[in-house]
Amino acid sequence: MSPRRPDADVPPGLLLVDKAGGLTSHDVVARARRVLSVRRVGHAGTLDPMATGLLVLGVGTATRLLGHVGGHDKTYAATIRLGQATVTDDREGELLATASAAHLDDAAVTAALAAQTGPLQQVPSSVSAVKVAGRRSYDRVRAGEEVVLEPRSVTVHRLDVHRIARPTPDLVDVDVTVACTAGTYVRAIARDAGAALGVGGHLTALRRTASGPFAVADAAPVEEAAAALAAGGGAGVLGLTAAARLVFPERTLTAEEARAVGHGQRIPATGVPGLHAAVAGDDRLVALVEDAGTVARVAVGFPPA
Repeated sequence: MSPRRPDADVPPGLLLVDKAGGLTSHDVVARARRVLSVRRVGHAGTLDPMATGLLVLGVGTATRLLGHVGGHDKTYAATIRLGQATVTDDREGELLATASAAHLDDAAVTAALAAQTGPLQQVPSSVSAVKVAGRRSYDRVRAGEEVVLEPRSVTVHRLDVHRIARPTPDLVDVDVTVACTAGTYVRAIARDAGAALGVGGHLTALRRTASGPFAVADAAPVEEAAAALAAGGGAGVLGLTAAARLVFPERTLTAEEARAVGHGQRIPATGVPGLHAAVAGDDRLVALVEDAGTVARVAVGFPPA
């Protein structure tokens, strides 16, 4: 067996990728690895192959940030089709049932979608990435197993209806914007609104436009973002320190504190709960620190390259 080639010398950072349709999140990570010649690449928050839009990748030590950025609220643009139900609750699944939506007026459609806002107990699609006894639900379904997932607590902060169209006499298409907590399935919103109306529903389009402080307007195709990181910056790239500043409040370290934190030692408390980005005077992210009584401890360290 030939020895594994060392990773290329690429600065750590986040890639804000505008994912194309038809790619899995794993496909996007693999493409970034190829462009960068770096194995240590991960993503925060899976997007279905059908979906497009913002996917946040971490490269190198920036992968240590991913567990802290994936849990942010998300915003999506979506199109819901009423009058058809599918196995996957989106356009890629086999058609399960049809029922004419011709009798539904705009007020009824808007009311059914309004009922899908606020705190919800939402059952994810069985063809989803939720793990059941250690295996992805979609893998179990594809293996012929019957999977029924437990409801999950999610919150839909906002669901704005922009357009209601009737592509055929029996179908209704609704363009919406959804702002929600992480873990919310927009296709489950389509399914449940369609079920409440008695006609079935699924998604025909889904695009993630924001995740926490990150926006698809700042993203780029994965190959372009990866090439920009390798070149030292550009569209779709956030350096490690800049990314941490967007997510966490900053604590500027003295030279003595930077040395202590770099060795995993505790420093005086910040006085404010939660993680802080501990940044040295040379603008280097040293660690994420968190108060533990009268001192702040290192929660995640970022050793210098």
